[in-house]
Order: sequence, then structure tokens, then C-alpha cells
Amino acid sequence: MKTFVAQNSIVRKIWGRADTTLFIFAGAAAEFALNKAVDWLYFTGKLPADPLGRLFSTITYSRLIIFADEETALQAIDKITAIHKGVQQNRGATIPDWAYRDVLFMLIDYSIRSFELLDRQLTKAEKDEIFDVFNRMAKRMQIDGLPANFTEWYIMRNTSLKQNMVYSNFTTDLYKQYKKHLGAFRYQLVLQVQRILVPPHVNSLLNFKKRLWITPAMGIYKLLRRAGIDDFFRNALLPPAYKEQIKGLDVK
Repeated sequence: MKTFVAQNSIVRKIWGRADTTLFIFAGAAAEFALNKAVDWLYFTGKLPADPLGRLFSTITYSRLIIFADEETALQAIDKITAIHKGVQQNRGATIPDWAYRDVLFMLIDYSIRSFELLDRQLTKAEKDEIFDVFNRMAKRMQIDGLPANFTEWYIMRNTSLKQNMVYSNFTTDLYKQYKKHLGAFRYQLVLQVQRILVPPHVNSLLNFKKRLWITPAMGIYKLLRRAGIDDFFRNALLPPAYKEQIKGLDVK
């Protein structure tokens, strides 16, 4: 059976681990709060009302595309496109192409950053493969102005970070919602993860000042991860109600 993402793809390895997947969305959560198009996420009200539920909804779609057969994956991509078109129709405005590209850029970047933080450095060929998977997804969505290759993506990514990120009232409110739904301890843990994960420009805009204790903790976690006893730290990222959903993110 033909699949959208090859069975032996590095993308499947990255997204087949619960902790890597959660780290990807921890990074994306930081950038969504800063993106100049974040008002679109507030239009439906779903993200500020239930950021954790929105997180798992997004993960479900992403993993369906990555692990399903090609026909099912393409149907999922088309459904995402249709949902966005519906939001645009309801608002009477058009989501800018650069906002779509920014989401694509995030998925590529945080797939790389999360895997390299938790596992090992990726090869150039593996990075090209990650780019190819998400770029094909974006082409299916008919997003304009896409980069032609990984090198072009890297240049466009750095440009978009400088042009499309800003600290706003939406940023303040969204982080308040993160704290409300995570609880004080988990919120601080996620902030620490974001601090070591996000690009320097994002880090600077968020003005993280808390003492960085996550770095030595990550060294211990990697040892536990290799020994297969990493459940505690991984489950600590989100409230207990999400324990089974987190467990379900591991692809055996």
C-alpha cells in the first residue's frame, strides 16, 4: 500500500515518539503566540478556550498524514484546507499565504530541533527528507511562494521569523491561557523546554528570564529515555487527564 510518508522515513521516527511530538508543539505554541496572524486563531476562539485540546486535535491530523496510507493522508490534508476555507468565509477575509508558510516552516524546524535535542544530529539527507514531506503537504494545500529546497527554506525561515513575529496583547493572553490550563508547575516546565528549543529571535521576543535548570535535567532524561524509563518526565508536561493520549503518541 502506497503511503504519503515512506515507511522508513526519518519523519515517522521523529513523530513516532511522544516526547518528540510534544516538544514540536511546545515550540509551535511559543511561535503561535508571537505570530502576527494569531488573530485568526482567536477568531474561532478554540485555541484560547482549550489550548491543550487544540494541541491534540492538531497532533491527530498531523500524525494521520504521516502514518496513514496516501489516500487517507491526502483526504486529511484536503479536510484541513476545507476547514481553513470555512473560517475565511465566516470571517470574510483571507488568511495570508505567509501565515500558512510560517506553519509549514514551524513543522519543519521543530521536527529537526526536537529530534536533535532529544536524540542526535540529523544528516543533510534526513533534513531534506523532512523538508520534502511537509513541502508536499503544503503543495497539496495550494500554498503559494513555497521554497524549492531545504537551503531555500532555511533562508526564508530566518526572514519570516524577523518579519512575522511580534510580542502583542495576544501573546500575553495566550500565555495566560497556557498557564491556566497547564497549572503552575507544568507551565514552568514548558517554558523551560521552549527556552532551549526555540530559535534565538523567538527567545528574545518572549524575554525568558527564569533560571535555566532544564539543561542538566535533559542530560538525565536522555539517559532515562535510552533505558526506556522516561514516562515520568514525558507525562509531567501535561495534566494527568492526558496521560493515555500521551501514551498513544508512541508508535510501536
